Amino acid sequence: RWIKFEEKVEDGGERWSTPHVPALPLHSLFQLRTCLQKGTMLLDLDAPSFKEIIDKALSGQPEEAELQPELRERLAALLLRQPRHQPTISPLRLLAELGLCPCRGKAKSWSEPGAQLSETPLKEQLRNRFKKKVPPGAEAAHIAVGEVEFLEKPFTAFIRFKRGVALGSLAEVALPSRFLFILLGPRAKVKSYREVGRAMATLLTDELFQRVARQAEHREDLIAGMEVFLDELTVLPPGKWDPSARIPPLSCLLSPHRRTAVHPPDQQSHSNGDMAAAGDRAGLGHPCSREELERTGRLFGGLLRDIRRKAPWYGSDFSDALHPQCLSAVLYIYLATVTNAITFGGMLGDATANMQGVLESFLGTAFAGSIFCLFSGQPLTILSSTGPVLVFERLLFSFSQDHSLDYLEFRLWIGLWVAFFGVVLVATEASHLVRYFTRFTEEGFCALISLIFIYDSLKKMLSLADAFPINWQYRLDNITSYSCVCNLSSPAPQGMTHRSPHPWPTGRYSPWSRAGGLSRTQCLGQGGHLLGTSCQYVPDVTLISFLLFGGTFLSCTALKRFRNSCYFPAGVRKLVSDFAIILAILTSCAVDAALGLETPKLLVPSELKPTNPARGWIIFPFGANPWWVCLVSAVPAVLVTILIFMDQQITAVILNRRDYKLQKGAGFHLDLLCVSLLMVVTSATGLPWYVSATVISLAHMESLKKESATSAPGEHPEFLGIREQRLTGLAVFVLMGVSIFMAPVLKHIPMPVLYGVFLHMGVAALNNIQLTDRVRLLLMPAKHQPDLAYLRHVPLRRVHLFTVIQLLCLGLLWVLKSTMAAIIFPVMV
Repeated sequence: RWIKFEEKVEDGGERWSTPHVPALPLHSLFQLRTCLQKGTMLLDLDAPSFKEIIDKALSGQPEEAELQPELRERLAALLLRQPRHQPTISPLRLLAELGLCPCRGKAKSWSEPGAQLSETPLKEQLRNRFKKKVPPGAEAAHIAVGEVEFLEKPFTAFIRFKRGVALGSLAEVALPSRFLFILLGPRAKVKSYREVGRAMATLLTDELFQRVARQAEHREDLIAGMEVFLDELTVLPPGKWDPSARIPPLSCLLSPHRRTAVHPPDQQSHSNGDMAAAGDRAGLGHPCSREELERTGRLFGGLLRDIRRKAPWYGSDFSDALHPQCLSAVLYIYLATVTNAITFGGMLGDATANMQGVLESFLGTAFAGSIFCLFSGQPLTILSSTGPVLVFERLLFSFSQDHSLDYLEFRLWIGLWVAFFGVVLVATEASHLVRYFTRFTEEGFCALISLIFIYDSLKKMLSLADAFPINWQYRLDNITSYSCVCNLSSPAPQGMTHRSPHPWPTGRYSPWSRAGGLSRTQCLGQGGHLLGTSCQYVPDVTLISFLLFGGTFLSCTALKRFRNSCYFPAGVRKLVSDFAIILAILTSCAVDAALGLETPKLLVPSELKPTNPARGWIIFPFGANPWWVCLVSAVPAVLVTILIFMDQQITAVILNRRDYKLQKGAGFHLDLLCVSLLMVVTSATGLPWYVSATVISLAHMESLKKESATSAPGEHPEFLGIREQRLTGLAVFVLMGVSIFMAPVLKHIPMPVLYGVFLHMGVAALNNIQLTDRVRLLLMPAKHQPDLAYLRHVPLRRVHLFTVIQLLCLGLLWVLKSTMAAIIFPVMV
């Protein structure tokens, strides 16, 4: 059987083989062409039953090949027999059958020899699980080949039905049929017939030949279609390849559209490697050359176009979220956002003397994120505090302290100026500059943010060794030196002193220890036993934290990849992959709870009051600072505006790449307006500033990928795009606000587990960019390098030079970010 690849029943007759690329003898294709040239051909045959189809095929032969009446009757009887199908049985049913009847090695086929073809589908056909693998709208083609002892010369017929015809129990799966090919002949060339039949089946699974076969009006059209197929063949020399070897299906196949582009039918004989290269280059268009970034030349023209583009989709932005995959995405991104809010909230508190802290981080994330998800152009974006903004806040607080200025009022004026500059950028359609962002900038920025995630998660884990120091001098034999005493039932020998930390009700046992301390071995050797809180002490909080951290990261990675595993049905694999992060977190939390160790847990504020009691919820613009501060604030606001613009728009470019197959369009101007207006509210309430978080947004996109429900055997599920909607982000940020009241539940989640999720997000984002692949190429000898498209058209030294320059710029950005010069970081980007 063929859907896209060939499967055959193995010699034992018990199972279908793995799907493989069909390999055909060249001679069989030439024989097939002869069959099509000389045999019976009926195009657009209109017959209601299989019996009438066979009668017309046998009576429509050319005069020179016409059969005798008795031979026609015998052939008709033969062709009207019920074929024996190889059933596809689930493993559970197979085990049950083997258990009921241990002596039977294989399941029965659907029919007995000599049975007549049924005009209606059999129950086995309707129940066949294999139907799930057949794409919707598919039709069947039937290839009947074999040897017949009463024929002296071959009988060939190619039939195309006018419309899809139900042929009863002829097919393995009950599907309408479109094509029928018959080749029967004398016994002498049995293998030859079989190979011609395989060639015909392979032709009919080729999308370009299918097109020709459906539209052909004469025999010559079909022969011409086959000639085109022969022109595209690749022949493998017999001495260099084993014909019995099965070629596994490739993960990426050339589409019919690109085949016709690379090899136009009228130029096929002249096609060469240059044309193939041009075809490959044609598929590498810039991701942002789209109409969303075209200038209108009118004030707010781009913004109005964004609104008109997104408004028709607004209702579906909520209805499209009704899918279990969205629940998984909400839980995953929620935990990532909570961790991010706590991490950055803690760092903001340290940097600003608690003028902004964890509570402000929670409230600000919930408010800003919810508003953005409701009104933005790209609601899949997740807003968060970012490293560059944190650096600016630290510098601004230090400057305010040094010059005796009120930090929150100064910050308010900067935020108002940033909002004004942002609105000006939206009005002048400055977002069209995004079209000039190249792969170089996008990858450098994405790599930097991913490395910050990886670095911060590892840094936080290493800091646990300070909070929970490992006792390197600890020796199990010396536990009596700690809070553990030796209890002896006999009087103390010479040289021992009595030490009684607790009053004892009876005199049967007295705690004794040598002045220098008895060891565990000495204590037990003298008939004593150990008593105290440290007798079973093991210094393992740091160790178990690292195990939880590494275990969560590896579990997330392994469960995400489980979708492509060979084990369990596709539905189970997809479910496990969708809920991979949640399963990994729950498993790690269960391990932590079972061990009962005092690992550091998630701390969530439980009261709605500012972290610093010296401030209120509303920041007043006048009174604390001189009047000229409101004007001077425009200078640092320019730097923050550049930072916000670059951070927001580079993330937007990455999320709106053509690779993600987004259908609802982007909203660069609308997104920038939302972020700018949110700056007014967050500045006036003393909440942190928010902008698109690249890594968390990419993780959000990855968790919402859609794939085809049915895929042919051997075919990878087709990536269909992203589940575009507003509800997952909105639910995440609503949960963030509710988290303040969920402290009793969240306090059981260990922080090392969440740092493991952070590490997974950073590594996953890093693996999604081409820069990572090119860095690997630096370490590979040329003969081991993969066959990448750009290596075919760009000299290797140029690829390496590009990568090295990119790495140097990335290193420069990292150094800048880590020093006091970090305020010019956005300019350097």
